[in-house]
Amino acid sequence: MDGTDQKLISALRHNGRAAISDLAVELGVSRATVRTRLERLIESGEILGFSVILRSDAFEQPVRGIMLLSIEGRGTDRIISRLRGMPEITAIHTTNGKWDLVVELATDALSTLDGVLRKIRLIEGISASETNLYLATKRSMDVPSY
Repeated sequence: MDGTDQKLISALRHNGRAAISDLAVELGVSRATVRTRLERLIESGEILGFSVILRSDAFEQPVRGIMLLSIEGRGTDRIISRLRGMPEITAIHTTNGKWDLVVELATDALSTLDGVLRKIRLIEGISASETNLYLATKRSMDVPSY
């Protein structure tokens, strides 16, 4: 991947729906070059797909954050199953290091989040937790390209 490919990816992060002709102008290359490079990036698996960010992702659940969990013994699968049943949990990640799981949370209010955190902490096998709230989110498409 060269500098032009990186600029193309940056432009697509800013606007995944940009027309090939607009991308060509922005990058200073031909439309054929943009089309060829985009197809190559997709075929090689460098670009896995495109996504949509909904207004509801940002505004309907204004209280968001992560909860780091430490698990005793071999209860990870059981605990993940319990967590999957909670609608306030948007993602669960296994990880390495001090924590075993990273849980992404989204609620409508701090009081709701407090109740969810309490329920999670009461799950048998969770030995420790740490919660961090997102204050602001800067998506890659928000970053100006240079």
